[in-house]
Amino acid sequence: MYNILEVASCHGGDINYLYSLIEKFRFFNKNENFGIKFQPFKYDLIATKDYSNYSIYKALFFNKNEWKDIIQKAFFTKDIWLDIFDEYSLEILEDNLEKIKGIKFQTSILDNLIIFNRLKNIKTDNLHLILNIAGRNLEDIEKILEKYSNLHFKEVYLEVGFQGYPTSLEDCGVSKISILKKRFENIKIVFADHTDSQTEEATILPILVGFENCDIIEKHIMLDREKTKYDFYSSLTFEQYEKFIEMQKKYFKLKEQDFINKREVEYFKKSVQIPVLNKDKKAGELIDIENDFEFRRTDSLGLNLLEIKKLVSEKYILASDKKKGETITEEDLKKANIAVIIACRLKSSRLKRKALLKIGTLSSIEMCIKNVLKFEDTNSVVLATSITEEDSILKNYTYNKSVIFHQGDPDDVIQRYIDIINKKNYDVIVRVTGDCPYLSKDICKFVLDSHFEKGAEYSNGIGAAIGTNVEIMNSLCLKEIKKYFPRADYSEYMTWYFQNNSEVFKLNYVDLPNKWKRDYRLTLDYQEDLDLFNKVEEYFSKNNINYTIDNLFEFLDKNPEISKINLNMPVRYYVDQELIKTLDRETKIKK
Repeated sequence: MYNILEVASCHGGDINYLYSLIEKFRFFNKNENFGIKFQPFKYDLIATKDYSNYSIYKALFFNKNEWKDIIQKAFFTKDIWLDIFDEYSLEILEDNLEKIKGIKFQTSILDNLIIFNRLKNIKTDNLHLILNIAGRNLEDIEKILEKYSNLHFKEVYLEVGFQGYPTSLEDCGVSKISILKKRFENIKIVFADHTDSQTEEATILPILVGFENCDIIEKHIMLDREKTKYDFYSSLTFEQYEKFIEMQKKYFKLKEQDFINKREVEYFKKSVQIPVLNKDKKAGELIDIENDFEFRRTDSLGLNLLEIKKLVSEKYILASDKKKGETITEEDLKKANIAVIIACRLKSSRLKRKALLKIGTLSSIEMCIKNVLKFEDTNSVVLATSITEEDSILKNYTYNKSVIFHQGDPDDVIQRYIDIINKKNYDVIVRVTGDCPYLSKDICKFVLDSHFEKGAEYSNGIGAAIGTNVEIMNSLCLKEIKKYFPRADYSEYMTWYFQNNSEVFKLNYVDLPNKWKRDYRLTLDYQEDLDLFNKVEEYFSKNNINYTIDNLFEFLDKNPEISKINLNMPVRYYVDQELIKTLDRETKIKK
């Protein structure tokens, strides 16, 4: 906070009083943002002889040499400010210009054309200007600012407050400050306090105002009440002013404190209710933020809710078994080992060996793998096929050496998954099939994020075009299914084992953004599917476009004749009612 010590007329025209005042208040230094303000004027330029205070003005007069000496003495410790009342004030300004920090116009002087025009001839670019706007409405203030901006001062301030000998608390003008701050955003505000110096308000009010609202505080000072003839109403003695500044430093220092202090952190840690489990949980399970916890104060070490949420968002799961009532620590969690498993075989009946058919320059299974390798937050990609001799050839179509080739049970796909899960210790599986060359990394991320956020056991996207969706499932749940189905003969349709058992597993159906919802068919079962895919690849290749779901949909949206190529091809598990009845019956868990 910048402070201006206002001398005004407390000296009564006694230069020795003024020297003593400067000496007494020398401890308040400009290096700590203190300035002092004087009021040089000439009695016959500020008023006419018939004015009631003319004789007082005459008694208050100091000549130019006296002012030079006064300013020099004060300049050693403080910035110098001058109140401008008349032409004589401007002469004092010019004579001491290199020592003057700034000048102030009381509201009664703002319309003085002689002073304004004379200022045009004074170098003001290093001077600060305070404009007191007592009695002025907002429109007047705006015009005044515009007028004085033409004089090119270094900075212009607006001052609130007037001398009421003393000014009552209700009239101090505090309510104006927020209005001025809002109307004139880049203008700093000076609060000139003139409350009765014998009341507590003389120190409390400017501190309250300065704490939030103003940028500079102006306070009247004096030596003592008995020796001060004028302007003692709102003036503080040295002892009062010293106490005022001590209070100011004490309370304003609070504004510089850290947003959160150490003791606050200790209080929070000691008293905060932290999550404790409301059920037993197994190692490998995801955490359901909404449903797995109750909140208690406890002396046990444990993560708070925000810390758990952060780790869950980073795909952490339980690393060890936990009991009901226990807290969760960072050591209880581990980063989930997430794999994309692509189920693929060559025994297709409708489109022979479709996994090896070319889409552009790649086989369909390689295109599938190429796009799966773009998935985020996954650790491995597995091409999972059967142990038959026919399917063994797929090891030559893994596209990238990082892809794991796995052969397992020909018919029990769940067992095939569990075998690779046990071998590689996967925790969470992204399930896709090899007949979907246009799988989307964007949809995968969206569904995978939701899977962890909800602490789900199975998730898939709602509204996706056939062939662009993914399913997310937890390894523990696949093993749970296996307990009830030693031979999961229908696990080619793995989805049913989850969706048909909603009372057993926590299912999470993720509503996808509209931009990813379409009725297109983007899975490979028929020649028409292959024809469409090659049209897409021809367009992408010709225009040097990389595949994204957005680029694909943009092309198909603009070319409906292409999207209609395979539109009427049936999806068996949508239309075959006998198959649907069989799956509903054979995949139901019976406890």
